[in-house]
Amino acid sequence: MRSKFIVAAAVALTVTACNKKAEGQTVAIVNGEEITAAELNADLAGAKIPTGMTKEQARSRILQTIIDRRLLAQQAKKDGIDKSPEYLNRQRKLNEDLLINMMASRQIDTAQLPSNQEIQKFEASRPEMFEKREQWELDQLRFELPTDAGVKAKIAAADTLEGVAKVLTDANITFNRQKNRLDTAIIPHDLYGRLATMKPGEPFMVPVGNLAVVSVVTSRQPNPTSAEQARPVAVAAMRRTQATKLVQDRLKALRQQAKIDYKPGFAPPKQ
Repeated sequence: MRSKFIVAAAVALTVTACNKKAEGQTVAIVNGEEITAAELNADLAGAKIPTGMTKEQARSRILQTIIDRRLLAQQAKKDGIDKSPEYLNRQRKLNEDLLINMMASRQIDTAQLPSNQEIQKFEASRPEMFEKREQWELDQLRFELPTDAGVKAKIAAADTLEGVAKVLTDANITFNRQKNRLDTAIIPHDLYGRLATMKPGEPFMVPVGNLAVVSVVTSRQPNPTSAEQARPVAVAAMRRTQATKLVQDRLKALRQQAKIDYKPGFAPPKQ
């Protein structure tokens, strides 16, 4: 009797899901799963709408994209992917990253606005973002980071891009050569201080995951930030810095309060 009741309840739920109507805040229903106006508007806000496309056309296209995404996700669940350890681990990390990013955004939104004096001081301390902002033209080599310590040392010792290319060629390491452009406003301040004092043609390397990008600056074009743009740029940068510090301070306090137990061999070294 109990099993019949469970089956009957499942059938009833299925029928109810099938009979759902897209109304109110629900803009579509995909196999019983609702897509809300809030979800559609969130995707619409982050989309790049082509010139000439009306809002209604963009909304329709975005909705179809969400439906496609929902159908594929439903199929993935049917295939059992959402139960796999790899999915669960990646989902946990994505959820944690999202929560942290939203916490940081909230800190930025609620951070106190800096005073005019603080803004002027910040602008003076970051000339690469404002008065002396430049656009750098770069010549670059992109390749997988070698594991051989000897090859790494030769790359570090090379004083030209051609020298780096020769080291890579001799070590049978494939590389791509490319042109790029860099706005000094986005360079971390401590790194800019080192790059700005390099000799002309001197290469510098930036790791990107398991890849490395070695660059040389081939030209520098002045591109100062206008007075109208400087204030909002400075305020945004200062609030981001303030939010980062608040999050780090919060993390420090949380670590002091937390009870963390390690499996033998996994604890950090004692300082």
